Amino acid sequence: MVTLDRLVNVLGGYGARLWCCPVSREVALRDVVMHDAADPRDLRGDVYLAVGAESVTAAVELAAAAQASVVLVRGSSPDPEAAERAERGGVAVLLVDPDVSWGQLAGVVYGLVLEGRETESGRGPTDLFALADSLADALGSAVTIEDRLSRVLAYSSRQHLADRARLETILGRLVPEPVRELFERRGVFRHLAESDEPLFVEADPEHGLTGRMVVAVRAGRELLGSIWVECDRPLSDARRAVLRDSSRTVGLHLLRSRASADLERQVESDLVIRLVEGTPDAAAVLSRLGLPPGRFRVIALQAHIGDERHAALLLAFERATTGFGWSRPGRSTLFSNTVYTVLPGDDVEAARAWVGSIREALPRQVTMLAGIGAGATSAELPASRLEADECLALHSVRPGTKSAIAYDEAWDDILVQRLRAAAASGRAPARGPITELRRHDSANATSYVATLRAWLEAQGDLAEAAERLEVHPNTIRYRLRKMAEVTELRLDQPAKRLAMIIELAVSDPTP
Repeated sequence: MVTLDRLVNVLGGYGARLWCCPVSREVALRDVVMHDAADPRDLRGDVYLAVGAESVTAAVELAAAAQASVVLVRGSSPDPEAAERAERGGVAVLLVDPDVSWGQLAGVVYGLVLEGRETESGRGPTDLFALADSLADALGSAVTIEDRLSRVLAYSSRQHLADRARLETILGRLVPEPVRELFERRGVFRHLAESDEPLFVEADPEHGLTGRMVVAVRAGRELLGSIWVECDRPLSDARRAVLRDSSRTVGLHLLRSRASADLERQVESDLVIRLVEGTPDAAAVLSRLGLPPGRFRVIALQAHIGDERHAALLLAFERATTGFGWSRPGRSTLFSNTVYTVLPGDDVEAARAWVGSIREALPRQVTMLAGIGAGATSAELPASRLEADECLALHSVRPGTKSAIAYDEAWDDILVQRLRAAAASGRAPARGPITELRRHDSANATSYVATLRAWLEAQGDLAEAAERLEVHPNTIRYRLRKMAEVTELRLDQPAKRLAMIIELAVSDPTP
């Protein structure tokens, strides 16, 4: 079901803005009608496209007569009469930018509304689950529809005598790895890549498999997925024909779903980029994204499979943006080689749980790294995005860290990294006590820099510094006296000690 709120959010990316809204933004939209001056029939529909309307007021009159909830009309500064008429007739008004063609806008509106219509069963007319049920009824067997990576897209409600492999597939939303490997050995995936003919897969009791009939789902030459039918023997010729024909229907649905998803993802991506780069109307952008006011965290994700950087990243982005009708907690964009997500809430563990849900949904061979920025208001989102980037970069200096790194616990490491970046750009002092001690160590094989570092980190505790270096405390005293002969340390001054600690941290990554 498409609501007015969703229509407004999507069309916002196409130059349409909500000017007047006397109805709830949660009102359901099921029908679209277009104004035609040459057609005398009375039109009825929830969304009214006022093509060629003389004015906003006239468009509102037409929409009210059609019992519409919302009207789309070209205009920039409507008169008060239009607002009064819209309030009286209960019609929301979306003003369309004159530069946007009606053809483009109509395609978007029809696609959104008609794809979202529901049948009596609560499912859309082209809903994959409804298609799976229809096909299962026609074939008399349970049906599963999967994508190219063997992830479950839909399955029939018929579960009678379902085998173990099917139940595990549905519960995990993914074909179990041992079963997938079995199909790989038997050449099932090779057949799907090369042929449009249904293939029978023999039973395998060891893997809980009673047998399958499978057919590829394509759009042109592109393999989109597959349909699996549970059966203990090959289907009859008549039922093979039904399965073959159904694969084309499923292919068309997947194409429409992809187009609709791509449309919404593009609109969402553009709005999220505005938020994380900084925009004066952040509150309005959040509203268009369907996010509540409050605090947020920006999450930065990167993913790869071996040296291949693009496929896994696209999978992560697809997963982050799966689920429409604003059912997802966050909003995401794919920018350069990183997926950024604006996640409502200030709880760092909730952010980590969200990252974990993305990781679990990806194939096991995918390596995913994540950084979580600090909690932020809408105006502070650019700062949270920078922190998320810096947390993500920390994975390079913390090899083996698989969990998401959050700014809350890693701010000190990030501060040091920032200072190291400044030092690498030539902004660190070229002379001073640390430089002179380092030069003396190099020329005389002494350990003055390491000794000074241990003493500073132990905050002047000789016993602790000696334990760190595995020497006697008197050795520390002796070395400190000798250092004072090489350079002027002034260890009694807190500012000097702080500056030396910072320089050691920046110039020496390892203690």
